[in-house]
Amino acid sequence: GLTFIHPYDDPAVIAGQGTLALEMLEDAPALQAAIFPVGGGGMLAGCAGAIRELRPEITVFGVEVEGYPAMAQRLAGQPVSVGGPTIAEGIAVRDVGEVPLSQLRRLGIEVLVVPERAVEQAIALLAEGAKLVAEGAGAAGLAAILAFPERFAGLATGTVICGGNIDARILANVLLRNLLRDGRILRLHLDIPDRPGVLADIAMRVAAAGGNVIEVSHQRLFAAPSVQSAELELMIEVRDTVQGNAIVAALEAGHYIVRRG
Repeated sequence: GLTFIHPYDDPAVIAGQGTLALEMLEDAPALQAAIFPVGGGGMLAGCAGAIRELRPEITVFGVEVEGYPAMAQRLAGQPVSVGGPTIAEGIAVRDVGEVPLSQLRRLGIEVLVVPERAVEQAIALLAEGAKLVAEGAGAAGLAAILAFPERFAGLATGTVICGGNIDARILANVLLRNLLRDGRILRLHLDIPDRPGVLADIAMRVAAAGGNVIEVSHQRLFAAPSVQSAELELMIEVRDTVQGNAIVAALEAGHYIVRRG
C-alpha cells in the first residue's frame, strides 16, 4: 500500500524543485547567470525550465564533480563512467533521471565538471567569508565559479547552496588544507645540531618574524642525518606567503638547513 515517489525523476518533484528559481529571481532581479548542482538532475531541470520561461536571457549552468559527471556524459552522448571517493556525496549518483535529461537536452543546458580541489576551496570560502557551513554538493556552484572564472567574469551570478550536512572532522580538514594551499600554514623541516639552546633560538627567530608555532616534532633517532644532529618539523601559522618567506629567510640566516613541505 506504499507509494514510491522518485526523488528526481518525477515531473511533479522537478516542478517543485523549480520553485527555487522563482525565489532567486525575486531576490536577485539583476541576475545574469545561475548555477545549480546536479545529482539526478531534478533541481537543475526544474530551475532551468522556470528561468527559461520567465527570464530567457539568463544563462543557466549545471555543475557536477569530476568523479561523478553522469549528466555531462549523458548530454554529450557518452557512456556513463563514475565512481570513487568525493566530498560532494550529495550529488554523487550513478546515473541521472530520464525526465531531467530530456528537459535539459531540450533547453540546451550546459553542465560544468569541477575538480575536488575546487569544491574544497568553495567550502572553505563559504565558511570563512560568508560564515556558512556547506557540504560538498552545496558548495558545488561556487566551485564552478572558482574553476571557470572566465565564464562568469563580470556577470551577476547566483547559485543554490543546497545543503550543509558535512561531518565536523571533514570540515576541519578542509579548512586546514585550504590554509596550507593559501600559504597560511607553513610546514618546515630543519636539520639542526643536537645541542642545548637550538630549539629556543629557532622559536625566537620564528616569533621575531611574526609566526605562531602550532606543532613541533623533534626526532633524534630515525630521521637525523648524523648522531650529533636532529630533524625538526615545524607547523607555523602565518598571515600569508610573504610572512612565510620571511620566516624561512630568518631561519636560513641562522645557518639552518630549511626544507618546505
